[in-house]
Amino acid sequence: MIVRAGGLDDPATAALLSAHLADMRASSPPGSVHALDLARLATPDIAFFTAWDGDTLLGCGALRTMNDGTGEVKSMRTDPAARRRGVAQAILDRIVGQAHAAGIDRLLLETGTGAMFDAAHRLYARNGFVPCGAFGDYAATDFNRFLCRTL
Repeated sequence: MIVRAGGLDDPATAALLSAHLADMRASSPPGSVHALDLARLATPDIAFFTAWDGDTLLGCGALRTMNDGTGEVKSMRTDPAARRRGVAQAILDRIVGQAHAAGIDRLLLETGTGAMFDAAHRLYARNGFVPCGAFGDYAATDFNRFLCRTL
């Protein structure tokens, strides 16, 4: 498995992100989906990463650099056929490495609640993320959870 920067122009990435958004919309109430689409990921403040096994896309994730020197983990998604192979861990490791290299000292993230998000919660807990308050433009609801990690 190789995790590399970029990949937004690959059709496999577009398909994975489309499936990600569809799942988020199906499992979360209206107004509580904060996943980014392809266009919103293609901005200068976002570093996007993809994990590959040869020509097969395994997953993706992103780091959004915020104005206050913190970073936000965004758009973490593993293809269902590649789950339980360490894909999300490899992508998160790359995001953390990028954050360190950029001088970011704190990572934040917003994720959902409910059974669909249990694996993500375990991943983030294993990697030192702890509960924190809402940040940025997010509002705390029963349908989201906020986590942070000091680097």
